[in-house]
Amino acid sequence: MPSETIKLTAKFKLKKTPKGLDDLFSAYREIVNFLITYAFENNITSFYRLKKGTYKELRKKYPQLPSHYIYTACQMATSIFKSYRKRKRKGKANEKPVFKKEVIMLDDHLFRLDLEKGVIKLSTPKGWLNLKFYPAKYHEKFKDWKVGQAWLVKTPKGVFINVVFSKEVEIREPKAFVGVDLNENNVTLALPNGEFVQVITHEREIRTGYFVKRRRIQKKIRTGKRRKELLQKYGEREKNRLNDLYHKIANIIVGFAERYGGIALEDLSGIRGSIRYSVELNGRLHRWSFRKLQSIIEYKAKLKGVRVVFVNPAHTSSLCPICGGKLSPNGHRVLKCKKCGFEADRDVVGSWNIRLRALKMWGVSVPPESPPMKTGGGKPTRYEINTLHTLNG
Repeated sequence: MPSETIKLTAKFKLKKTPKGLDDLFSAYREIVNFLITYAFENNITSFYRLKKGTYKELRKKYPQLPSHYIYTACQMATSIFKSYRKRKRKGKANEKPVFKKEVIMLDDHLFRLDLEKGVIKLSTPKGWLNLKFYPAKYHEKFKDWKVGQAWLVKTPKGVFINVVFSKEVEIREPKAFVGVDLNENNVTLALPNGEFVQVITHEREIRTGYFVKRRRIQKKIRTGKRRKELLQKYGEREKNRLNDLYHKIANIIVGFAERYGGIALEDLSGIRGSIRYSVELNGRLHRWSFRKLQSIIEYKAKLKGVRVVFVNPAHTSSLCPICGGKLSPNGHRVLKCKKCGFEADRDVVGSWNIRLRALKMWGVSVPPESPPMKTGGGKPTRYEINTLHTLNG
């Protein structure tokens, strides 16, 4: 049975900030900015070339600092400079990038994590520090996972260590695929038995509500600390609410797919560059975090041994799944094929075509006609997100 690696990040909040940590943040920021300047002046995008050209000078300047801080700083500087070059080619950046964040990248030589004792050991210029963190219930699931890189992050709410865990999981061969069509306000599933399920998520209303609230704050309070605090407050609330929603949606999709072994999603990478609508619709679509939802679905599926495949998204909602003909609008969200007379909701068509493309990509022969729909009139069975989450646990 083939296996794949899952990577997840867990956040650990430190109980106390020990003395000397501020100096470590300051020194690391200086090193990263020195490296960015060197990369900028010499047009270097290679980690190895950047390290080779600066390592001796940095070791001489920071003799007490563990050497692996320089390695991770080189990695961060390389990543920042590459991102800058990409944005510059698009005309979105001019001045040399500057690293201002209170963030330190850690590799496995710079920290040790003990989940049972609730302690993280951190290598510093003055030796190893024991950092106690607040335990969280979800930390327990990482006890048998492999520890990878980490980031030490200083925020107004305290100091956190974000640790990347990895685990090898076995993925079974799928019997069939559940086609998943992700939309702003709903998720439609095409099941192999001919049934269609549509989950009403209300994501568009949530995002629009917080967007309008932020706009009101920006108009009412032009500048100042209070304005920044309110924007951060409601931005955090929106993020938390949507994260909870995405996990519920993913649990539902994986729950349906477990019996079949496969999930088919659209490959939406690069889709933002093709968004060309009205200013209002463009903004709304750019705020939609479809890739984040897909990544949550993907890792939850893999944990259950369910395979996830990505298919070409072109024309999934405009071609007939029966004969392949062009579909035309026939009322509100209803499409009809003039060639064979097929008629269904556009989200049903999208999820159906996604499932069929996954089967073809997997080498399964697809008959000329798909299984008949069990829902009358080409409409899916609809559920509210909270109801379905209760039913599926």
